Amino acid sequence: VQLQASGGGLVQAGESLRLSCVASGRFLRISAMAWYRQAPGKQRELVAHINSGGSTTYGDSVKGRFTISRENAKNTVLLQMNSLKPEDTAVYYCAGSYTDVPNFVTWWGQGTQVTVSS
Repeated sequence: VQLQASGGGLVQAGESLRLSCVASGRFLRISAMAWYRQAPGKQRELVAHINSGGSTTYGDSVKGRFTISRENAKNTVLLQMNSLKPEDTAVYYCAGSYTDVPNFVTWWGQGTQVTVSS
């Protein structure tokens, strides 16, 4: 399974970005998909998680601002990021899993840089 993320960039505080991740390759079924991020000098953290039933979980710092969704027919997961803050600056990683168990990652995509200027 390959996960290809796109949509990162440089924006100003208060603006929006939408990240996209497309899964491809030979696989039986991807259950959960998620976005993680890692800022310089910090540990990788969960941003948002969506399971096979469409239930979502968000990191505390992004609740109310970010929305994760998926398009199963296109093997795609999206992350709509609104009201961006400088502290959202990080490399964002797409992740997929064959299980709905939170924080269990089977496949990682490459990162996409998001930079928010003040």
